[in-house]
Amino acid sequence: MSLTRSPLLDLPGAVEADGLDAGVAAHYGSDLREQRALVAGKGYVDLSHREVVTISGPDRLTWLHALTTQYFEGLRPGTSTTALLLSPTGHIEHAMYGVDDGETFWLHTEPGASAALVEWLQKMVFMSRVEITDVTADYAIVWRPGDAPAEGPLTRSGADSLGGYEVFLPRAELPAFAEVAGPPAGVWAYEALRIEAGNPRLGLDTDERAIPNELGWLGVGVHLDKGCYRGQETVARVHNLGRPPRRLVRLHLDGSVDHLPAHGYAVRAGDKQVGFIGSAARHHEDGPIALALIKRSVDPAAVLEVVAEDQPTVTATQELLVDPEVGLHVRARL
Repeated sequence: MSLTRSPLLDLPGAVEADGLDAGVAAHYGSDLREQRALVAGKGYVDLSHREVVTISGPDRLTWLHALTTQYFEGLRPGTSTTALLLSPTGHIEHAMYGVDDGETFWLHTEPGASAALVEWLQKMVFMSRVEITDVTADYAIVWRPGDAPAEGPLTRSGADSLGGYEVFLPRAELPAFAEVAGPPAGVWAYEALRIEAGNPRLGLDTDERAIPNELGWLGVGVHLDKGCYRGQETVARVHNLGRPPRRLVRLHLDGSVDHLPAHGYAVRAGDKQVGFIGSAARHHEDGPIALALIKRSVDPAAVLEVVAEDQPTVTATQELLVDPEVGLHVRARL
């Protein structure tokens, strides 16, 4: 959870989010109206609770190339990318969303994650000419729909940017930005669009055992044609053999109760637990939706149940995000 309270919580109608998103607004009066405005290309989302790190120095790209799941060598200025840091056994430890400006690689990560990220990166510097700085106190992230402008603050617009772009904005400029950026939208609206897009979020849609193959991060956060990095053996083995142990799925909830399932609620097929809820939201068209990580062997056509102690059971249908058979053998068979 972020320790930074956004000044945009002082805007009219702002209601603060809780949990991992504390510090910014959940909504400004109506999350569904705010979603519709974003889909129409209007407004912005305050993501200033996310944390910002810079990596500068002449060796930064080759150094990141060796450490992460992504291909950094020759990365052109202005090119957006997503990279993961894995444990030696391939489990996801950090997700970084960044862009290089020609001299510095700028990245943002989950609230509360930058201290551990910087600490680990510092241990890996050795003789490399890089400098790692946590600049969260000075810079904030704001998301906007549409295409990024050619001029202005540094922006990132990767494949997982929900059809918009993230702005690396000096934190002191947030109030002035809000005055001219159009109607504000809270993170509830943003999360609904993220779940609709099927983009996982580390710490919400994952657990300590999650590997990239299960989350649909191959090709987005993992480059499959690069040299060795920590955890690569697991990623390559599962990719070559196919059939990761679990798969990310989008659930359409039946809407029979007036609350959304919380992170960690059990997902059940029949009388067996087969996974857990990651994140959930109310979509302006699809109604209540959620991301869940479930066992690969679950029939994609099966109707599932979301259950928690002392809460009504909610039925849910699946929408495929990660193919149960994903891997090189699928490509060969086709």
